[in-house]
Amino acid sequence: MLELIRYIAQSLVENPDQVEVIEKEGADSIIYELHVAPDDMGKVIGRQGRIAKAIRTVVKAATAKSEKPVFVEIV
Repeated sequence: MLELIRYIAQSLVENPDQVEVIEKEGADSIIYELHVAPDDMGKVIGRQGRIAKAIRTVVKAATAKSEKPVFVEIV
């Protein structure tokens, strides 16, 4: 899942070398933190959050059979 999120984010931004994805697994959920350069933040979020919502939808579909809910946070 880390590679999927990283690939999507690197395809969107101008500084793909600054994309970092961190996985934090808790007792009841899995959280992926997406870090990008400050200049690329708008490209990852999109207008009215459309791209961020699309990234979250793809991740949710890919982890549909997972036992724990999965969340993507853009930091």
